[in-house]
Formats: sequence, structure tokens, C-alpha cells
Amino acid sequence: MAAENRDQLALQVGREVAAEVIDFRSEALASRNEVIRRKTESDELKAAPAAEPELIQAVGFGSAGTLVAEGDSWFDYPLYDVLRLLEDEHGFEVESVAHKGDRVEEMAYSGGQLEEMTRHLEKLLRRRVVPRAILLSGGGNDIAGREFGMLLNHARSKGIRGFNKQVVDGVIDERIRFAYITILSAVNRICEERLHKTLKILVHGYDYPVPDGRGFLGGWWLLPGPWLEPGFREKGYESLDDRIEMTKELIDRFNAMLESLLTLPELANVTYVDLRGTLSTNADYRTWWANELHPTPVGFQRIAQRFANEIP
Repeated sequence: MAAENRDQLALQVGREVAAEVIDFRSEALASRNEVIRRKTESDELKAAPAAEPELIQAVGFGSAGTLVAEGDSWFDYPLYDVLRLLEDEHGFEVESVAHKGDRVEEMAYSGGQLEEMTRHLEKLLRRRVVPRAILLSGGGNDIAGREFGMLLNHARSKGIRGFNKQVVDGVIDERIRFAYITILSAVNRICEERLHKTLKILVHGYDYPVPDGRGFLGGWWLLPGPWLEPGFREKGYESLDDRIEMTKELIDRFNAMLESLLTLPELANVTYVDLRGTLSTNADYRTWWANELHPTPVGFQRIAQRFANEIP
């Protein structure tokens, strides 16, 4: 099937997923509104207590605007991540449904994050707040992890050494691309239904990682990671320099796929944030990378700044 036809099918699937989410939320809202109506008529509805002025002053007045986010561990990481820094260092309010470990296919087709995002939009509307933008992070978990080695031909397989082109094409340019278009189409449809407008959506393609075998807190025992080194080792790639260069190739492919989405007229409201080169892969890379997939606190600061620069 031609790529153009696949893109149109993905847009259609997104609208179908959005319709399912909207129907589900509409039923939930009808139930909620009925409860509110009965409590109002019976004088059971109690006004929420107002916060004391000194309490409000303690947490600060105002904000730079509200963002809604869905995604993976770059938006949901212990103690520090992109969203926390957008709140604490850039003044935004962030409503997040992101969950570490989620794959972009799960976000697209299971409906979980999309339903939660819709719920957050409804809560904001009840407070008369319209978000400035929606942030989306996903795709890393669809490539890295236990299946990563499947993308590689063996280092000793002469003539085909490196990534298997057909497998990478299928994963990035078909599977992940279809899922991304589905999500973006669904988000646009949900915003049109709930907000009567489309919002700016920011997507990103990650930076170049260093496959050195470090997982979360070193990856000891049951802790997550490493996500890349085992696959490289399984297929005979021992040199860290070779792994870095090969991973750059993969990240470039992923970023090219995301950037190409901007050519679709239906996704004219999408902004692609190119994060490549924000963090170092040189000798000082541990300053910027906490492990194979996640930045350090100062690394996340740089990433958050790149997002803040693109938020309308």
C-alpha cells in the first residue's frame, strides 16, 4: 500500500479512536451532570472551601499558561523530567497523563491516555481554562528494550552488517508512523469536539543516546534497563564508538519520520522539536545522560528549555 494511502488510513483510525473516547466520556459526563443536578436540587451540593490567602501566596500566583501532556518516561521520570521543569523553571501549569514505559502503539490504540487526556481537558474547561498547547512524547519504548536486537544484523554478517533496513523501515516508517498519525488525528478530533478549536501539538524525536549498558540507577537487579547494550552485545557489536554512530543513524531515521508528518495538511498544527545535539555524546556524556535513555537533571533542563522555546 502506498505511503499516502497509509497516512489517510491512520488519520481515519485516529478519528475513529477519538469517536470512541468522546462517546465514553460523554456517557461519563451525563452521569456526572445528573449527580450534580440531583445534589443541587436537594441542597446537598456544598461549595468547595476557599484557600486561605497565605496558602495561595506560599505556592505562588499565576502561571505562564496551562499545558496538557501525554507520553512516556521523558514526561514521567522520578524526581525530574521535562514536565516538572516546565512547571518549576518555566512557570507553566501541566496536566499530565504520561506514563513511563508506555509505547506509542498503546497510546494510539488502547484509548487509555487519550481518555485521560480528554478527562483533563474537561476539568480545565470547568475551570474556564484552555491549554496553550499539547505535548506528546513517544516511540522510544517501541524501539529500545528486549526487541532492540531484532533491528540488527550480526556484526560478522558481511555485506549486511548494521541495522536491517527492512525491519527498521517496518518499525519506524510503518508501525510508529501509523501510530503517531493516529494519535495526532485523535487529539485534533477531541479538541475540536471539546474546545471547538485545534491546539498546537509539540512532538519530539529524542537526542542521540550512549549505549554504554547503564540502566536506571545502574540497572541493578529488577531496576529498568539497560535498553540498548544487550541487543548490541547479542549481535556482536562491542565498540562503544560503533554503537554510538549506529544509534545516531537510528535516531536520525526516527526524527526524519516525525518531521515528515508536518507535510500532512491535516497536521498543520503540529510542531516538531528537534532535540538532536542538545546533549553530548563526547567524553563528558555522563554529565548529560543518567543512563542509556534518560538525561540527568541538567540534561533535562536543556531539553525543557528547547520545549519552552517552541510553546506558543
